[in-house]
Formats: sequence, C-alpha cells, structure tokens
Amino acid sequence: MRTAVDELSDQDWERPSGCTGWLVRDLVCHLIIDAQDVLITLVTPAETEPTADSVTYWNLVEPPTGEDPLDALIPRLAAAYGEPRWLKFHFDDVGSAAGRAAELADPGVRVSTQDKVLTVGDYLSAYVMEWALHHLDLIAHLPAAAEPPAETLAAARASLEEIAGAPIPASFSDKDALLVGTGRRAPTDAEKAALGELAAKIPLVLG
Repeated sequence: MRTAVDELSDQDWERPSGCTGWLVRDLVCHLIIDAQDVLITLVTPAETEPTADSVTYWNLVEPPTGEDPLDALIPRLAAAYGEPRWLKFHFDDVGSAAGRAAELADPGVRVSTQDKVLTVGDYLSAYVMEWALHHLDLIAHLPAAAEPPAETLAAARASLEEIAGAPIPASFSDKDALLVGTGRRAPTDAEKAALGELAAKIPLVLG
C-alpha cells in the first residue's frame, strides 16, 4: 500500500476514493492515523487475558452517514497538508515505522486498544483486513494502480467469512467478496442469487 501511495500522481490525490465522501488524499490522511494507532497499540501492553481476537476485534456498525465528527475532520486535516508530497512523506514515514514495529513485535504479547485486549498477532491480523479494504478503496478509481497482494486479499476474505459466519460462494473472487461483502459494491442479480441467505446479512460494515 505504501508503494501504491508513492506512485500516485498529483491528479490522483483529487480523485474520489472508495470511501464515500473522501478523496484519495483524505483516505491517505486516515491511513496515517491508522499507522499511528498501530505504533501506539504496540507499545500499550496489557496484563489481563485477551478479550478479543482478530475476528471479534471488529464490531458490525451502521453504514456511515457522513455525520461522524471524525469522518468530517479527516478532509480538513488532509487539506491542511497543502501539497500532496507532504501527505505522501508523512504516510511513508509513519507507515514504514509501523511496519518495522510490527516485524519486531512478539506476536504472543498482549496489548490493549479500544478497551479490548488482544495478542499482537491477532491485532496485526485484524489490520490485514483494515488495510486490504483501504487499499481497495485507494485504487477504486485508479484502474492502472496495483492491487493488494493475493495472499492479503485471501486472508481478509477468510476473516470476513468468519465475521459473517458463513463462506462467501467460491464464484466470487477474493476482491469481489470483499467489495460486495462490505458494501463497497452492490451485488449483481447473479451474485445475489449465489449468496442465497447470506445476501440478507450483507453489507457487513466494520467498525
């Protein structure tokens, strides 16, 4: 994803992202906050037993309406950077630090975030879902951009299926399973029929 951001042209930053109401620059600003959250969580140890894992970390929430104060803050923060190169620099700086911290962290250590206790391994696995979806959001209107690695999409799909409590039909590619499953794209009539009873549970909006 850092490579995808690094390869954005000046025009790309003003294109819409896959997150309703956010431009690409707004999404990258959100990704900076995500990377900061990873750094903070990895140095917030917990002594109690885990209360969540990589799946139960997620809550199912109502689709965003644009009225959340944080959602409204992100575009203002992104605009404050001025030139896209400063957003790109900050994301690469903080994102690479988060990546190094994740590689150095002991996966069995327990950490605390959002009033939950998880192992580092489960916490980082939850972020595979977060960043796989946001990588797809980043390139939603950039057809030439590189997609997330296949193994990342497959892992995120497996997590989404656990959250849904049912497998998404094999006729769906991993990318389409994520896009349709989280409401980023409406299912076609054929896809809806293939989903069967699972169609009533979709979209799964994660928060």
